[in-house]
Amino acid sequence: MTGQVYRIQPQAAKVKSLVVFLHGYGANGQDLIGIGNQWQALLPNTVFISPDAPEPCAMNPFGGFQWFDLTMRDPTEYWRGVEKAGPNLQASLDQELKHYGLDEQQLVLVGFSQGTMMALHVGLRRSKPLAGIIGYSGKLAGPEHLKGQLTHKAPVLLVHGAMDDVIPVQALSEAETALRHASIDLKTHISPSVGHGIDAKGLQLGGEFLQKVL
Repeated sequence: MTGQVYRIQPQAAKVKSLVVFLHGYGANGQDLIGIGNQWQALLPNTVFISPDAPEPCAMNPFGGFQWFDLTMRDPTEYWRGVEKAGPNLQASLDQELKHYGLDEQQLVLVGFSQGTMMALHVGLRRSKPLAGIIGYSGKLAGPEHLKGQLTHKAPVLLVHGAMDDVIPVQALSEAETALRHASIDLKTHISPSVGHGIDAKGLQLGGEFLQKVL
């Protein structure tokens, strides 16, 4: 990872798995790392890391970062963005796996919003299958490209707030259509009365998913 990386070391002596949080547009690695504290008891041999995205965010230049720029917020921009940012994130994941002596089957990506776009794009295009991918309040960028570029079928959990006014909950349905068409093992949950965020039920489902795939 090239910028600041927030880490929660495992409670147990031996590192057996790695969970990487990918934050949303305009946030930073601190935004999600606290979730690791809530999941740590479930996964005592897991390292949790949450890097800052590589670019300063124009909309939040004081401590905010972005995986890619957002101006028009249309499907074409999302696709160009994940395509441009993907190789750098792939290289960073290679570096972290090598550092901890782990492979893809011991790695889960957890994204929020723009970070979910990155998690789905990169995670389904690794050279080897990941243990899993969790996406909160996000989108699948370029769903029409997925089946032709898919390199493996890691299990996926998608959680979205029914009242999300940043990325409407319809995005979950759009992603579900493409992922199921690609025969990916998918679980989804819509959190009623939740906006662009993660509620206790979403965190519970995420923890259970991690226990299952790791």
